[in-house]
Amino acid sequence: MGPFFRTEITVGYEDEGSGEPLVLVHGHPFNRSMWRPQIAHLSRAGWRVIAPDLRGYGESSVVPGTTPLETFARDLLALLDHLGIERCVLGGLSMGGQIVMECWRLFPERIRAVVLADTFAAADTAAGRAARHDMAERLLREGMAGYAHEVLDKMVAPHHLDARPDVAAHVLQMMTSTAPEGAAAALRGRAERPDYTAQLSRMAVPALVVVGTEDTYTPVSDARAIQARMPDARLVLVERAAHLPNLERPDEFNAALEKFLRSLPSDVAAAAPEPPGVPA
Repeated sequence: MGPFFRTEITVGYEDEGSGEPLVLVHGHPFNRSMWRPQIAHLSRAGWRVIAPDLRGYGESSVVPGTTPLETFARDLLALLDHLGIERCVLGGLSMGGQIVMECWRLFPERIRAVVLADTFAAADTAAGRAARHDMAERLLREGMAGYAHEVLDKMVAPHHLDARPDVAAHVLQMMTSTAPEGAAAALRGRAERPDYTAQLSRMAVPALVVVGTEDTYTPVSDARAIQARMPDARLVLVERAAHLPNLERPDEFNAALEKFLRSLPSDVAAAAPEPPGVPA
């Protein structure tokens, strides 16, 4: 169990290692434990790794209703302020990657570099928005178990369900332990998110774009589209992984992430302008 930070909500988070800060944002419907392999590896490799539970997930407060991506982003900003972190490398997977894009929209001066894993930048279509709202209602009616079992073989590549039963069990546990109210609130908010596609060309920070080659939720074509639009982005394909390459093939994911982090210019933070004050 990690420490807790209380603002209008209580936030559970991990804070391991020392050095330059790396903040990792989980996807839906998971929690910060999805980053265990990265926390363990990178905290020993000279990085301070911070992984929070988003509101509605894990050990953070469950807030029913609708949680826009802006709310998740402002929660992260409050945590950065609480920890005294002026600038960080900010990474996220799936919904977490979209929250990273929202963070850059709101406070780019606090972000040194970004990691966008198994995510996409476009807004939902009308059909996509309707599907998210319908799923929110279903989760409130039925709970998480039916949905979790339905999507497990899309979150984790089918061949890993047998080869890595520990990973499959972990992913299933994260999904089934998520509060339906929190998951529904995030689905409603995510359905109304802006389109970040045009923003990508203005995200002039080093970027690592990662995707599993067998991801059907956010396929390789989505990752290539993100990389093509960003000024300074490199693309890494994780072979034989689906939507969670950081858990399915952690050695490959960690190697790519560590290589990227070590490539960052050491003077980026020093050369950056002082961020403006954040209103209370």
